Amino acid sequence: MNRLLAPSLLSADFLNLEKEIDMINASEADWFHLDIMDGVFVPNISFGLPVVDAIKRKAKKPLDVHLMIVEPDRYVDAFRNAGADILSVQYEACTHLHRVLQQIRNAGMKAGVVLNPHTPVLLLTDILAYADLVLVMSVNPGFGGQKFIPETFNKIVELRSMIDKRGLEVLIEVDGGVNISNANQLYKAGADVLVAGNAVFKSENPTETIRNLKKIA
Repeated sequence: MNRLLAPSLLSADFLNLEKEIDMINASEADWFHLDIMDGVFVPNISFGLPVVDAIKRKAKKPLDVHLMIVEPDRYVDAFRNAGADILSVQYEACTHLHRVLQQIRNAGMKAGVVLNPHTPVLLLTDILAYADLVLVMSVNPGFGGQKFIPETFNKIVELRSMIDKRGLEVLIEVDGGVNISNANQLYKAGADVLVAGNAVFKSENPTETIRNLKKIA
């Protein structure tokens, strides 16, 4: 099982973004996680294409971009051009999810599908083979610093079973309230990738926190 860590730049200090990017580059983190919010699908607005493009020019690790937006299919090529390596779309925002995942792959990116806390993993039965990653939201999307929803553990176990029984190579990513206290249980449940925002950027030693989140036993 993989143990990848993707610090979420939504929690970074935007007045010192270049410094934060340099820290992630020098750390044991594997990806940069970027949350794109439109104020429509979620009740918040984060940042858009120009910021993604600027981050890409400094980042030495893959950009894991999560679109919390309506009509994500309209922006697949734009985020590819801005530098996204992995592009994940919300299950709840896609009327034609199969087509959108194919569109992402055809654009040369890894394709991810995201489940909100209320969305059952069984709804992915017919789509898993077309995804490279499933992101399980462990908080309601839109804001950082929320409390982890404990039912997430059961969803991860169920999803891990679905993937393994079919022999698929689909990563399970978890985002929301991830920290030192629950990281080990998330890995044991079957998660491959943990997204950590406040746990990393609000800690006294972010580099050490990243190391601990990856190596925790």
